[in-house]
Amino acid sequence: MAVVARPTPARKPELELTQTHADVTRDVVASLGKPSTGYLLLLFGAVAIFLAGLTTFLVLVKDGLGHAGYNPPIFWSVYITTFVFWVGIGHAGTLISAILFLFRSPWRTAVYRSTEAMTVFAVMTAALFPIIHIGRQWIFYWLLPYPNQRWLWPNFKSPLIWDVFAISTYFTVSSTFLVFGLIPDIAAVRDKVTGWRKTVYTLSSAGWQGTDNQWRHYSRAYLYLAALATPLVLSVHSVVSWDFAASIVPGWHGTIFAPYFVAGAIYSGIGMVLTLIIPLRRALRIEHMITDYHFDNLAKLTLLTGSILFYAYAMEYFVAWYSGNIFEQTTFYRRAFGPMWWAGWTMIICNAFVSQLLWFRKVRTNLTALFIISIFINIGMWFERYVIIVSSLSNDYIPWAWGQMNPTWADWGILAGSFGWFGMWFLLFAKSFPIVAIQEIKEMIPMPRKRAGGQH
Repeated sequence: MAVVARPTPARKPELELTQTHADVTRDVVASLGKPSTGYLLLLFGAVAIFLAGLTTFLVLVKDGLGHAGYNPPIFWSVYITTFVFWVGIGHAGTLISAILFLFRSPWRTAVYRSTEAMTVFAVMTAALFPIIHIGRQWIFYWLLPYPNQRWLWPNFKSPLIWDVFAISTYFTVSSTFLVFGLIPDIAAVRDKVTGWRKTVYTLSSAGWQGTDNQWRHYSRAYLYLAALATPLVLSVHSVVSWDFAASIVPGWHGTIFAPYFVAGAIYSGIGMVLTLIIPLRRALRIEHMITDYHFDNLAKLTLLTGSILFYAYAMEYFVAWYSGNIFEQTTFYRRAFGPMWWAGWTMIICNAFVSQLLWFRKVRTNLTALFIISIFINIGMWFERYVIIVSSLSNDYIPWAWGQMNPTWADWGILAGSFGWFGMWFLLFAKSFPIVAIQEIKEMIPMPRKRAGGQH
């Protein structure tokens, strides 16, 4: 009887990461070794920018918010713009880590750890801005809804209170998700290092031994955490959008704001993921673990959310025209052709048109092109929030009360400092803990096949 050999199935691109399980651990541990010159330059630049922003903040504490570019009737400007921007940045982490995990998407394995870290540090950055914005930073605890003997209760109608709940919930769940997922990988690194580093990783691994019982409970708990984190993608930025949509300010009072903000948040988050991963993979020498396959899928997700934003922009202008409301029409006309036309067109070009280049696979797998596009996305998404906030406040219902907002050195200093703060923590994390998931990458490597005679 003739034996028909079965054809060997083609290996999926995402599985061509390393050759063996031992190689995965070795390469990740090597990325935590002596920092390269490129990494040190990135870290030095981030710390320097953060210190410049910290100096600006100390001047504001000393002299007050008079240095900021507030000008009646505009009292939400660069700080609230940047707050919304950083909250949005964190959404890609939850999407890639939790939602794609539930859908068992294989390409997330090499990039989700960096997106989880990005989420935690982006939310940490966003949490600073309501404190900076209130002016008297030393009484920020007035925002916290806790019983006290002064009979002082926060105003639950205030959007700032909504933001406190949104940020605290998002930070708690995201940080728990990150730390929990790190435990098996920290244990893998623990077994490969010596000295004081072994002591640190031993304490951080929480007694992980990799037993069957531990893996069973870990897998179940990770699934539950992913299911818990998934609604946050919709809920947190919807809450932030209602800061605006619950008012009757022209340009804000729209039912599209919740899905519009969520899509924009994911779009900006993936743009930041690309901005971070492309240089970091070279600085940590893990190019063979984060491949063109992963960037191709990230670019497709960017194209999807960018196209949703394109539609949302078109609908905003259409609804303003179709409504016949002169206040809405004036607001959107001034966004395109008024004093802030430069910001409005920067938003539209960077977000709606630049992402359409990703229809072409050559662009999606060209890292230089992807990096440049990600920078445009970051710029465009910041200007989107700036246009929404400042243009609507600058021309309300009464023309004689219209005004213009001119950002000052204090605005730009705090904005730059936030990027330095975020970059500093992200880079320190990337050199201290595995930036790619060791255990999940190992699961993607196919088991060796038996040959004739029982050999592998």
